[in-house]
Amino acid sequence: MSETREHEAMEAVEAVPRPNGLRTSPPPAVPGPAQEQAPGTTPDPGAAGGPEPGSAPRTVWPGSSEPLGARFRTGPDGRPGTNFALWAGGAESVELCLFEADGTETRAPLTELTHEIWHGFVPGVLPGQRYGYRVSGRWDPWTGARWNPAKLLLDPYARAVDGDFTLPSEVYAHVRDWPERQIADTVRDNRDSAPLVPKGVVVHDDDDWSDDHRPKTPWSDSVIYELHVKGFTKRHPGIPEELRGTYAGLAHPAAIEHLTRLGVTAVELLPVHQFAHEEHLERAGLKNYWGYNSIGYFAPHSGYAAGGTRGEQVGEFKRMVRALHAAGIEVILDVVYNHTAEGGELGPTLSLRGIDNRGYYRLQDDPRRYADYTGCGNTLHVVQPHVLRLITDSLRYWVTEMGVDGFRFDLAAALARSMHDVDMLSPFLAVIAQDPVLRRVKLIAEPWDVGMGGYQVGAFPPLWTEWNDRYRDAVRDFWRGAQHDVRDLGYRLSGSSDLYAWGGRRPYASVNFITAHDGFTLRDLVSYESKHNEANGENNNDGTHDNRSWNCGAEGPTTDPGINTLRRRQLRNLLSTLLLSTGVPMLVAGDEMGRTQGGNNNAYCQDNEISWIDWSQLDDPDWRGLSTLAARLIALRRAHPVLRRRAFFSGRSQTPGGLPDLTWFTAAGQEMTDDDWFASSHTIGMYLSGDDIPQRDAQGVPITDDSFLIIAHASHRPARFALPGHPWADSYELLLDTTAEDQSRPPGTGYPAGGSVTVPGRSLLLLRALPATTAPAPRMSSP
Repeated sequence: MSETREHEAMEAVEAVPRPNGLRTSPPPAVPGPAQEQAPGTTPDPGAAGGPEPGSAPRTVWPGSSEPLGARFRTGPDGRPGTNFALWAGGAESVELCLFEADGTETRAPLTELTHEIWHGFVPGVLPGQRYGYRVSGRWDPWTGARWNPAKLLLDPYARAVDGDFTLPSEVYAHVRDWPERQIADTVRDNRDSAPLVPKGVVVHDDDDWSDDHRPKTPWSDSVIYELHVKGFTKRHPGIPEELRGTYAGLAHPAAIEHLTRLGVTAVELLPVHQFAHEEHLERAGLKNYWGYNSIGYFAPHSGYAAGGTRGEQVGEFKRMVRALHAAGIEVILDVVYNHTAEGGELGPTLSLRGIDNRGYYRLQDDPRRYADYTGCGNTLHVVQPHVLRLITDSLRYWVTEMGVDGFRFDLAAALARSMHDVDMLSPFLAVIAQDPVLRRVKLIAEPWDVGMGGYQVGAFPPLWTEWNDRYRDAVRDFWRGAQHDVRDLGYRLSGSSDLYAWGGRRPYASVNFITAHDGFTLRDLVSYESKHNEANGENNNDGTHDNRSWNCGAEGPTTDPGINTLRRRQLRNLLSTLLLSTGVPMLVAGDEMGRTQGGNNNAYCQDNEISWIDWSQLDDPDWRGLSTLAARLIALRRAHPVLRRRAFFSGRSQTPGGLPDLTWFTAAGQEMTDDDWFASSHTIGMYLSGDDIPQRDAQGVPITDDSFLIIAHASHRPARFALPGHPWADSYELLLDTTAEDQSRPPGTGYPAGGSVTVPGRSLLLLRALPATTAPAPRMSSP
């Protein structure tokens, strides 16, 4: 250690406030250790606010405290300008920082303070202007105070962001590389971060969406398709190369054609809020590909923009939404309001931490530390009114000004926590329930977090639907032969009434999924029994060990034709089960064409061919049929209301002398008893009565439909299944047999009621129940 470094270290230790002797005024500024500087910068580590601005201060009029953010409008003298408003409850002062194209910074103090909102109107500031904030206050990490005006901060309400977030040491409010790691977060770094961080952009938005027509698809009719904007478009041959990986690429007719041919009603986009990459990924040469590391809740992620990042990304996103709406497809955003990209106490200072750390984040009893219910270092303090406002303002903005149709809330249980415990009467849920905009859009909860008591599947109130991981687990276990009876499967196939039949909730409260972005793809689920995450650089220690997968006899790719045939059949079984179950099915982009990640079940950092969809598989004869099957099943679901019920099954007839709306059968063709549900079995028959649907059309006329028998058989041995006779049917027409490689058209085979059908090992059959007048020519099953 050099003589200078030793002196700095001694001064730093003296400057650290101690818990038994807290200071009431900020400790002295502490220079950081000598480090490599970014090219072209000459930071002055002794200046608490960084280098002085390079031009004269701008005129600032009082302006308004409403709305928050930067809003371009006409000033009191008739000239255009921008009103800036920032909530910073505990701050001592706020400076607005405006940046020219060459990086020159002009500072304008905001001296007006209304209800803890600092505000001012700056005439002459036009759309496209880049800006940020410097916020001053106490530096006392022992009490949770972490103000540092040397750090340029992103406006939480910025509607566009110019530049990428990287994490050099200058963007940390503390000395990141301080040799005494246990106190590093208490040592203030006074070097200027402005040259190294992105800036907010003033955006003018006068779009009234008068030419847009929202699909407004009912929940019961919805089929969700989870996709990544970049991964879905990056390798698509029909999209111009300059548009691949962007919002414009997703709006391209070639991308939309696949969605419409498949028949999905909504795309659920992985996070598109502006996000940053974690330090450990940057050091490893990787990126946060999924985007669950938000830092700008109003800004479309600039990395997905083809047309520019000075506000152009806003218009590009809107045009994407319009194009999808014109095709009848809704847009649902996966949103991350539970934590931000600033991480724990050793994380960077990019926005909220530097505005008011104690006001925005949940802190532990030791205020140096963050309450972490997310596994990502911090948790937003949603109980605080201004934090709740930030979230709800963001949600309303994306609905009213960006045109989206709903949201899937990452780790929603963290948002539902009051002070510590998950509370279904929490302020967040209460506000959503009464909001005239938000209560009308689709709301999907990921109903858990990583904190104690965080698993809340089935507990969210009406208006909400939920990712149903119990559906995922039951279906995976059944088809891999890990279930010894069919009790749990029965609940999952019929809408999970054990979880959702309360409080007026409906079967569509269950978002059924077998795979999601997190975990194996559908193809990998039948090709790997263990995760293979070596490319993530964590020695395969990341990702879940509980995959509930079966490799069908070989780990990974194989040339064994028998294993490959079985794998394709298992994919058809899983896909058919999902799309024939009651509830809202969610597909993952590429699963319908056999996408693989090579066994990686945590590809969050793989911004490459591991994650991008390989569209050539649509031309591969091994996988083309899977996409055809998916489209057939979605069309069948759309055509038959009995497959997308709006009410739970009762097991009773809806009309005098009618059939039960749902009947379960054993392979012997007998109605299942309580003993049958507990008996060892790998076979189940599910009869859906189309004459007993408890719903009416818009004019009050009862809705009727065909009746169907679904036979699911997970054993490797064939089984004889006795087909129920009168009054269930006079005959049956076979519509689907998952053993067939070619799924372009239904088999059309007829079977008489009271006879039997041989169900091949590991297969699913779908039969339509027919009265005698419409029966096809019957064919007895072979003995």
